[in-house]
Amino acid sequence: MRYGTEHKQATRQRIIEAAGRRFKRDGIDGSGISALMKDAGLTNGAFYTHFTSKDDLVATAVADQLQAQNANIVAQAAPGRAGLEQIVRWYLSAQHRDSSDDGCPSAALLDEIRRCKDPTKQAYTDGVLVVIDGIAARLAPDDPPSVRTKALSAYAMMAGTLQLSRALADSRLADELLEQGIHNALALLGIEHERARTSA
Repeated sequence: MRYGTEHKQATRQRIIEAAGRRFKRDGIDGSGISALMKDAGLTNGAFYTHFTSKDDLVATAVADQLQAQNANIVAQAAPGRAGLEQIVRWYLSAQHRDSSDDGCPSAALLDEIRRCKDPTKQAYTDGVLVVIDGIAARLAPDDPPSVRTKALSAYAMMAGTLQLSRALADSRLADELLEQGIHNALALLGIEHERARTSA
């Protein structure tokens, strides 16, 4: 039976989304093609209809995960400083920490992406910069490029804080770390300082 273009595209997207969740849960190296295809409810033979290799799927899934993060979190946040605070508080929430399958690909996969081939690194770079530019646009609406590195630095600090919070066995300490991370990220972005100045 021949399927139409729409069906093929929907199947491909199902594989990409299932792979994105499994990569974040089990790692890229810990996720074989058969497990990925089983998650998508498909046979191994269908894999090469949609992707040339596992590396091709990894690059595509990483890009898709970052696109989803931008669409669901960054693009939905309010404009300006209020939106920045929303993004930071969502990112460093206990809910985000405890649901890594649906969370940030940076916090889950950075170490493995570092070892991936150039197409995956490029897909990651392109995707993360869309997220960063959404943050930078709220930080400096008149000149987002001027604060891109600052936004990237805050994002990196949040990803590291989330990773460490997930790794701690002491749940109380993990929660305290998230709270401190929120304070640190807002301070780096100039929001804590601004709040203190206006309340003085």
